[in-house]
Amino acid sequence: MNSENNDGQDPNGKLKQKLGGRYAHYVLFVLVIVYVFNFIDRNILSILNEEIQADLGVSDADMGLLYGTVFAVFYSVFGIPLARFADVWVRRSLISIGLMFWSAMTAMSGFARSFSMLAIFRVGVGIGEASASPAAYSMLADYYPQRLRATVIAIYSSGVYIGGGIGLFLGGFIMETWNSTFPDPVVAPLGLKGWQAAFLAVGIPGILMAIWVRTLKEPVRGVSEGIVTQQHPNPVGVLLTESAAMIPILNLVGLARVGASIPLNLLGAAIIGAIAWLLIYLTGSVVQWIALGIGIYVVFCWVQSLKARDPVTYEMIFKSKAMVYTMLAFPTISFVTYGVGFWTAPLLLRLHETSATEVGMYIGLGSAIGGLLGVTLGGYFGDKFKDKHPAGRLAIGYIAVFGTVPLVLWMIYTDSLMWAFALNLLHHLFSACWPGIPPSTAADLVLPRMRAVAGAYYILVNTMIGLALGPYVMGQLSDSFAATGMDPASSLRTAIACSMFIFILTLVFLTLAWRNLPKDEASRLDRARALGETVEQV
Repeated sequence: MNSENNDGQDPNGKLKQKLGGRYAHYVLFVLVIVYVFNFIDRNILSILNEEIQADLGVSDADMGLLYGTVFAVFYSVFGIPLARFADVWVRRSLISIGLMFWSAMTAMSGFARSFSMLAIFRVGVGIGEASASPAAYSMLADYYPQRLRATVIAIYSSGVYIGGGIGLFLGGFIMETWNSTFPDPVVAPLGLKGWQAAFLAVGIPGILMAIWVRTLKEPVRGVSEGIVTQQHPNPVGVLLTESAAMIPILNLVGLARVGASIPLNLLGAAIIGAIAWLLIYLTGSVVQWIALGIGIYVVFCWVQSLKARDPVTYEMIFKSKAMVYTMLAFPTISFVTYGVGFWTAPLLLRLHETSATEVGMYIGLGSAIGGLLGVTLGGYFGDKFKDKHPAGRLAIGYIAVFGTVPLVLWMIYTDSLMWAFALNLLHHLFSACWPGIPPSTAADLVLPRMRAVAGAYYILVNTMIGLALGPYVMGQLSDSFAATGMDPASSLRTAIACSMFIFILTLVFLTLAWRNLPKDEASRLDRARALGETVEQV
C-alpha cells in the first residue's frame, strides 16, 4: 500500500521529481474542484436555512449549531488522525476516499426527517471533509517550489468561495424549482421537499468525482525542500494509534502507555467540563457546549499524546511562538467570515422582498467572484511581501481586517438589495484574501514529515474558533436581541455587527506573530536537530 510513496525517488534516496509544470497545474486544478465540492456540500445549508427552520421548527441558534459546531467538532477532531495518516500514506487515495464518504453523507441528508437525523448526517460530512485539506496542502507543497507556496495554497483555497457560491445558487434554484413542481410533498418523488432534493442533487456528483481524484500521481514527499523523507513501515498503525488517542476513556490507556500524565489529563477534563457547564448555564445551549467541550478535550488528549510519542513534532508546532500566534490570529478572522458567510443569505431574505433563487444567484456569484479574486491576490501578494520581509505574508491579515469591517457593515445596513449584492462581492476581496497565508506559514515552520499535521492543527483551531463559534454566536446573539423585542431581521443584523469586535484580538495576535516569525523560521532546521531529529538535505 505504501509502495506508491516511492514514485520519483531512486534507490539511493535521491529526489528527482520536477517541481511545477503542466502536471502540477493539473493536480492543482483537480484539487481545487475537490475543494469546490467540499464547500458546495458545506455551504448549501445557508440558502436552505429558512425552509429547514420552518419545516423542522428550529431557532437561529440551532441552525448556527448545525452549520457550525455539529460539523466543526467532528471535522476538526477527525482531521488530526487523518492528517497524521496523510503524512505517512498515499495522499491522493485518502482524499478520494474522503470525498466519496462526505458526498454520500450529503446525499443522505436529503432523507433526514428530523433535526437530529440531519445533525447525524452533517457529522458524517464533517468526518469525510476532514480528510481533504491537510493531505492537499502536503501534496501541493511537494508539487511546487517553496517560494510559490502561499500562491498555490491560495489558488486551492479559492474552492471555498467557488464552492460556497455554487452551493448558494444551486441550493436556492433546486429548492424553489422542486417546490414549484411538487407543491404537495406527498406526491413528490420519495416524498421529498425542496431542501431535501437539494442535498441529494449536490451530493451524488461528488461520489463520481472521487474516482477521478484516485487517478492522480502521488508526489515525492519532501522534494520541494530537498529533504529526504523515508517511507513509514506501518501507516495503518499510525492511523489506529492516532485515532485511539482521540477517543475519550480509551485514550487514557494510550496516554498511560506512552507515559503521559493521567492526573494532568483528568484535571484538564475537569476544567473543560466546568467551563462548558458555566456556558450552558449562561446560554441554555446544552448541545453546543457539550459538543465543543468534548472536541476541546479530545484535542487536549491528542496534544498530550503527541508530546509523549513525537516530541519533535510537538516542539516544532507548540513551542514556536510564530506558529501559535499565527494559528490564533487568522481563525479570529474566520470567526467573522464563517458567520457572515452563513447568515448573509438569511438576513437578505428577511430584510427584502426577494426569493431564495435570486439571493442564492447574486450572493453566490458575488461570493465566488470576489472570493476567487481575493484569495488568489492575497496569496500572490503574500508571497511578494515575503520576498521583502520574512513575516511579509502576515501583512495580508491586516489588509483583511481593515477591508472587511466597513464593507460588511455597509452591506448589512444598506436599504438597497442591489447594493447589498454588490457589497457582498466587494467585501470578499478583503475577507477572502487571507486563507493561503496560515497553512503556507505553518508549512514553512515545520519539516516535510510534519506538514499535513501542522496543516491539520491550523484547520483544527480555525474550525473550533471560526466555524464552531462564529455562526453559532451570531445566531445566539440574534435570538437574544430578538427576545428584547427586535424583529428577526434587525436582531440578526445587530448580531453580525457586534461580532466584528473580535478583530481587536486579531490585530494583537498578528502583531505578536510578526515579531516572532523571522527568527522561528530561520532557526527551523537547527531547532529540529537540537531536538534529536535527523535532517538529511540533498
